[in-house]
Amino acid sequence: MNVLLSKIEAYNLIWDALIGSGTSPENASYFTDAILDTELSGLEGHGFYWLQYYCAHLRNGKVDGMVSPNVEAISKSSFRVDAKHGFAHPAIEAGFKYLIPAARLQGVAAMGVYNSYNAATLGFHTGFLARAGLLGIGATNAVPNLAPVGGKTPIIGTNPISFAVPAPNGEIAFLVDQSATQVAWTSVKRAADQGEPIPLGWALDSDGEPTTDAQAGLGGSMAPSGGVKGFSIGLLVEVLCAALAGGNLGLDQGSFTDNDGKPIDNGQFFLAFDTQKFSGGTFDRTLKKLVDSITEQKGARLPNARREANKLKFEKDGIPIDRDLYDTLKKFA
Repeated sequence: MNVLLSKIEAYNLIWDALIGSGTSPENASYFTDAILDTELSGLEGHGFYWLQYYCAHLRNGKVDGMVSPNVEAISKSSFRVDAKHGFAHPAIEAGFKYLIPAARLQGVAAMGVYNSYNAATLGFHTGFLARAGLLGIGATNAVPNLAPVGGKTPIIGTNPISFAVPAPNGEIAFLVDQSATQVAWTSVKRAADQGEPIPLGWALDSDGEPTTDAQAGLGGSMAPSGGVKGFSIGLLVEVLCAALAGGNLGLDQGSFTDNDGKPIDNGQFFLAFDTQKFSGGTFDRTLKKLVDSITEQKGARLPNARREANKLKFEKDGIPIDRDLYDTLKKFA
């Protein structure tokens, strides 16, 4: 059974749960916006669902909701952000205050985040850069659930990568947000929680064989997106977020779900480009031609079009949330 929430009711539920569990108001604002945007986008299982884990981790000390991240400028266009075992969102927000003006001034800027936490919907962050008029690219690593092709032991996580392309007037032309795996880990986890099977091709069991048993998939490996190509993209993300940004390798991170008291301490990495400087002023014209070549085809749509349509729908009709989950989050508040 679902409860329908208005946009403001959903915002207040998220804010109250974060504050009530030990997040400072300074750290809760951008984070609340991100979770709300995820739910409005129709990404069920990535917003409210994860909020219960965030709150539990606050209360058992796995993550520090009060800490202030530290931003270190290592050049005019390069920054390191120490999340200090706190949430990723306030660390990313703090870093963006330096990254965005630097990219506008220098043409390109880069930022690594370490000692961090679950960055949740990565496209929210790259979309933030696109709305600031920049081409944004982002990546985040995670606990291992993806084995190398031909292997059986998970080495890297779903390791999503995202890019968002700006349009004039603070809009997003299109946005891509995809994991190195065939589907998000949460999809398999929720199926296991509900005792439901998963489609063949989502995961492999501990013997490396395709399975429809969600629990067996959790005990084995996620299936890579596009075979070896998916694992290779995930490997790039691991290098960017651990080796380069200074986050932990997936193998050394605390659990994203269990209350083990161990900080996740993963990493994120972002690049931002000033499109007009790089293109000599031709970016918008070229992009429009590219976009038109897609949208003029019957049945074709741009990446992110479904998310934008969902926002209109849920703002009008209300945002659904499972009654039990709603009650859990109200208790955290």
